Amino acid sequence: MAEKPLRLLACGDVEGKFDVLFNRVRTIQKKSGNFDLLLCVGNFFGSTPDAEWEEYKTGIKKAPIQTYVLGANNQETVKYFQDVDGCELAENITYLGRKGVFTGSSGLQIVYLSGTESLNEPVPGYSFSPKDVFSLRTTLWSTSQFKGVDILLTSPWPKYVGNFGNSSGEVDTKKCGSALISSLATGLKPRYHFAALEKTYYERLPYRNHIILQENAQHATRFIALANVGNPEKKKYLYAFSIVPMKLMDVAELVKQPPDVTENPYRKFVKQASLGKQIPAPEEDSACQFFFDLNEKQGRKRSSTGRDSKSSPHPKQPRKLPQPPGPCWFCLASPEVEKHLVVSIGTHCYLALAKGGLSDDHVLILPIGHYQSVVELSAEVVEEVEQYKATLRRFFKSQGKRCILFERNYKSHHLQLQIAQPGAAYFYVELDTGEKLFHRIKKNFPLQFGREVLASEAILNIPDKSDWRQCQISKEEEETLARHFRKDFEPFDFTLDD
Repeated sequence: MAEKPLRLLACGDVEGKFDVLFNRVRTIQKKSGNFDLLLCVGNFFGSTPDAEWEEYKTGIKKAPIQTYVLGANNQETVKYFQDVDGCELAENITYLGRKGVFTGSSGLQIVYLSGTESLNEPVPGYSFSPKDVFSLRTTLWSTSQFKGVDILLTSPWPKYVGNFGNSSGEVDTKKCGSALISSLATGLKPRYHFAALEKTYYERLPYRNHIILQENAQHATRFIALANVGNPEKKKYLYAFSIVPMKLMDVAELVKQPPDVTENPYRKFVKQASLGKQIPAPEEDSACQFFFDLNEKQGRKRSSTGRDSKSSPHPKQPRKLPQPPGPCWFCLASPEVEKHLVVSIGTHCYLALAKGGLSDDHVLILPIGHYQSVVELSAEVVEEVEQYKATLRRFFKSQGKRCILFERNYKSHHLQLQIAQPGAAYFYVELDTGEKLFHRIKKNFPLQFGREVLASEAILNIPDKSDWRQCQISKEEEETLARHFRKDFEPFDFTLDD
């Protein structure tokens, strides 16, 4: 039986606008039902007079939901947080404390760190130090089989959080935010990380917490920065979400990767930093993976090398993948890749709609790593290519269609599907009837030969589509085609099997 998820609200800087916040919460609960908790990050108190707060403190008014808040971020508001270990500020309003772990009766684990970053000693009462971050990480890492936490609450943003992700708007994440929090987020692997202080809303694309092909799949992290309550621009300051505590989830369900998951924005430079030292700006080199794992279910009983890890006392070390000589449109490591066209991702390969396809279901089988041709692939990658081929045949047959597979290894940087001696130029065709055609290229060869033949009057009779550049459509139309193909292909997609 599936666990019932908790329904939570997260809020940005309240800045003393308690009535605005709690009236909004009442409206939401009246419309959508009750929530379990409200988590507030950023400045809970403001520089405004205390008259409104006194009504809550004395019990004249009451928060409509159990509310947990972080501590001061400036000297002006330190007076409200007398107990560094946390305390009840008013009915239904609790100060969590300077730093620590809150575990609810459901098993939900929330890590919190109050204040802003300070590298100077003694640390002000409204700041945290490298020692605070170190002790927080050490406490959690000492737990047997630590895998991460459900929620991380901080007031400042983590520095560099915008790396490899969607735009963070006017906030420059290479200059703004805390490098210590970046380090903390890397170590704790929260499923959700909330922050504030920048008076804007930013929901970053989820990022992965493992290295593809080198580590077992882990859950993704979602970073959400929230605006200030009642801001005139009507930027989002309240975020509603549902969550099942990590400890209650099935592992395969927990590590499912969102289709828009990106590379971890911190890993490249956090390794270079020790606590207490400034972290240098990362280099966004093209070797970083930018996204993968479309609804991937882990749990297949094979290692990342595709072999049984028990078969040898000396497991083979994964070889370093070759790198493209320049920008490659097909490497998942490349910023040029168009992720909205991806429709399925396995362990070693992925499936994507062709750019300017001959038909709405024209797809490419591509390796995740950079390879020029099939003959350069390792056995486990070839195995997965064959799985995709077999699956596609079944899929098209179910729709009353036929399919042709072809590969051109000639003036190509990245494999786009199939055989000869490494380095040799060739053209290869595989029909759905089982016939295989191979041609060794010795000198010049038409680069679009396969496409031109298929588009000819003798086969598809769409000669005007022989040039893919003449068939390009808008990104919105491409997204629609990918969404429809993904839905139709899902029953046949072996990467979604347990």
